[in-house]
Amino acid sequence: MAAGALETVVELPGSKSLSARALLLAAIADAPTTLTGLLRSRDTELMLAALSVLGARFEDLDETGTRLRVTPAPLPLHVQAGSDGLGRIDVGLAGTVMRFVPALAALADTPVVFDGDEAARRRPMAPLLDALADLGAEVTHLGEPGFLPFRVGPGDGALLRAEGTRVAVDGSASSQFVSALLLLGALLPGGLELTPTGPVPSLTHVAMTVATLRERGIAVDEPAPGAGDGERTWRVHPGRPRGGQVTIEPDLSNAGPFLAAALVAGGRVSVPHWPAATTQAGDAWRKLLPRLGGKVTLTDGLLTAHGTGRLTGIHADLSDVGELAPTVAALAALAGAQGHTSTLTGIAHLRGHETDRLAALATQIRLLGGDAEESDDGLIIRPAPLHGAALRSYADHRMATFAAIIGLSVDGVSLDDVECTSKTLPGFTDLWAAMLATSGEGGTGPATASHREPATPGDGA
Repeated sequence: MAAGALETVVELPGSKSLSARALLLAAIADAPTTLTGLLRSRDTELMLAALSVLGARFEDLDETGTRLRVTPAPLPLHVQAGSDGLGRIDVGLAGTVMRFVPALAALADTPVVFDGDEAARRRPMAPLLDALADLGAEVTHLGEPGFLPFRVGPGDGALLRAEGTRVAVDGSASSQFVSALLLLGALLPGGLELTPTGPVPSLTHVAMTVATLRERGIAVDEPAPGAGDGERTWRVHPGRPRGGQVTIEPDLSNAGPFLAAALVAGGRVSVPHWPAATTQAGDAWRKLLPRLGGKVTLTDGLLTAHGTGRLTGIHADLSDVGELAPTVAALAALAGAQGHTSTLTGIAHLRGHETDRLAALATQIRLLGGDAEESDDGLIIRPAPLHGAALRSYADHRMATFAAIIGLSVDGVSLDDVECTSKTLPGFTDLWAAMLATSGEGGTGPATASHREPATPGDGA
């Protein structure tokens, strides 16, 4: 628990989402790229290993690994195959690896087998695999159809026809299906016209993909304003992304638990280098935290959350920022202990994340004595006092940080596996401890992430 009000500055490593896109675009660029501020976490290491199988090369430029030189793979992509003549990629539990890289493998000279953690085998893949097959790639299911493991190869070469290519994809389960195809589109001789069927959650991540493509010189036409579900069409024009110098913003989603701590314990928690304009979902903390009882200021790139320990309920559509839901749910559960009701909507797609996050959140809140109920597309959290409990992470980094937030205010909270936070934020425990060390002291000390702590084998996240 926090001993009193917090007063600290938390320096966070690079964005997981931006790091994944930067690595992939650098791997297919027209010249070498130097990345600065790269996140080094389990997800990042899996992406590096996957892109190495497709022919890209990487060189650390400092001891932290946050500066990296990327030598792009030659086209067509030449797979580093094993003795069986196949490439093999372990996606772990990294959504960007399991969704983005198979799209590239459709252009490789040799089929690639994809597999991952046991939990990854439960995450939906059918919409992307169906779209790749529609484009002419060879897709072979090696287990339950539509899930890992599977094999992707170049097929009959239809992907490389000169005329423009069109494809539809069901993006309702994950915006990563849309992003994967947009990233692929630049390498197709005629580009790609992409129309998602149905609603697409987390459109901020699609906007991030479009922005990163444009920053590397790839033209992308976006849907007309006001286009409805099934009517949105993106067109990616052909071309190799530019190499050069790329600086990656800090991870604003990972800032959430630390900023939330100020609201729970009282005091101030600041995050430096906050971008004035960004496509990261975590920028929504500037609007969400005041609705939960806090105050947020942004001055010269320093974002500060101010809190008093008094929370309010929230009624929020989180469809565009679903990854923030576990932190919002933690604050909502604590607000429930103060007599407030909250409803979170637009997040049905969280059922297909590292775990079924809606079921996990409702279960853990009830285990704490709270009153939480799943709805069709979210959670309803009603007033109820909380008590200590042994919580589960489900090998899910967001569930681990959910428990950490609850533990700031509720005595007797324990967690089975905090190390799963290494999936996206190595050094989380050190950062959290450094922040809590300022609790009640009135001093402002920096908390800085260990940028290259190796992931523990068997983390499962």
